[in-house]
Amino acid sequence: MENSLYDELLQEIFQKLPPSSSSSSVALVCKRWLRLYRSSTTSLSLRLTPQSSLTVSSLSSFLSHHPFLSSFSLSLSPPFSLSPQILSLISSSCSNLLALSLDPTPLSLSSLIFISTSFPRLTSLCITLPRPLFLNWVLSFPCLKQLSISLSSDQGNPGGVNSDEESQDFDAELGLESLSVVGIRSDDWGLGWLWRRCTKLKRLKLQSCQGIGGPYSSFVRCLHGIHEIELRTCRSVVYGVLLELLEHCHSLDFLLVHDGGSREGLLQFLTQCRSNVCKFDLRLPLDLNNDHLLAMAANFNKLTSLRLQSCCLVTGQGLKVLAGACGGLEELALVNCDVIEREPGLLATLGQHLRQLRKLDLSHNEMLVDKEFVSMLVSCIRLIDLRVRGCKGLTSVAVVSMLRSCKHLQNLDVMHCFGIDSEGIELFVKNSSRLRRMEVEGSKLSDAAKTWASSKFIEVVV
Repeated sequence: MENSLYDELLQEIFQKLPPSSSSSSVALVCKRWLRLYRSSTTSLSLRLTPQSSLTVSSLSSFLSHHPFLSSFSLSLSPPFSLSPQILSLISSSCSNLLALSLDPTPLSLSSLIFISTSFPRLTSLCITLPRPLFLNWVLSFPCLKQLSISLSSDQGNPGGVNSDEESQDFDAELGLESLSVVGIRSDDWGLGWLWRRCTKLKRLKLQSCQGIGGPYSSFVRCLHGIHEIELRTCRSVVYGVLLELLEHCHSLDFLLVHDGGSREGLLQFLTQCRSNVCKFDLRLPLDLNNDHLLAMAANFNKLTSLRLQSCCLVTGQGLKVLAGACGGLEELALVNCDVIEREPGLLATLGQHLRQLRKLDLSHNEMLVDKEFVSMLVSCIRLIDLRVRGCKGLTSVAVVSMLRSCKHLQNLDVMHCFGIDSEGIELFVKNSSRLRRMEVEGSKLSDAAKTWASSKFIEVVV
């Protein structure tokens, strides 16, 4: 009885350990601890490579030590591929899975049917599919809420046509709430079947897409209830998707557009959008300018989060107008934005307007100096998350300012800030009262800093 209670207590402790804790550390104590650690593990990611000690023959034995997995991710590198043998091993060892990710081998229809019967309670699935596209198998996963599909990069396969593409059977509605599709080519066809049936979709991600894989008349059926949409490296379709959002979606909360946009389409969206979008994340070096910021200021004054990366065409004037209109902003990111270098005093003005900021990210602004940084911090006393990764011009003077102004700081990233030395890191760890996580080079962690971090339960990521 006493041993049983001891084991249960240990398992509960293991479940609360941060993800960075590893089984190798637990194994140094005793085999019993390792067994308990494995039995308390609910999420596991494995990668099979020619160099790894884990092989297909030992996979079954390894998984048998983790009987309570609910999430499993397997990545295979050549010469390994996702064979029926491997699928069978996963099925026999992980019958309670709710989330499964298999990469990068394209799955055949028979493999998908096998997965659906082996894991009937699956709610999340991440896979690669071959061409031509046939998606009717999705109906075999009645509990599926999250689906991530990467289309095979094999250039030899044609886009193909799904024989059910023109079917007018709209009765088979899917319960999907989150959908991610990567790699749609301009000649791909067959996704219209999926678009029409995803009427409950809340989150949509498109990445590296040259088309939408079907007619827009099908695509718009999945937009009505969308709350979040991400478009990464999708220049060919951004304009069309934004215009359809204008007409068919009034529930959007979050928009991300990275690495390829439409200057005209984005401006039209920002000017005419009827959704109360409160979060924008834009990485558009050549497609975002002051016109967009002014439209954002005029139409989205309840903005809570704005992340701009590598947006070299915006000026301080546009940012000042936006900050003046969106005083309730809680998160601001100006990552690799040279406007900070071009216009001295900009950060001070932004700080005065944005006194409600909780998260600030100024990463990869290599020319950012202490004076400009400190001038903003004195106004941003509510910060709990601060990131200045790669800001090579900052020194330990900035650290002292953080301690004085950011009394509530919980997360700090000062990785690759070459001007901040080990003494500055030690000073911050010792005197910060609420810090819970810090990202910094291991070479800057003195023995004293490590001791303080351990005693104050601060997670240090190196």
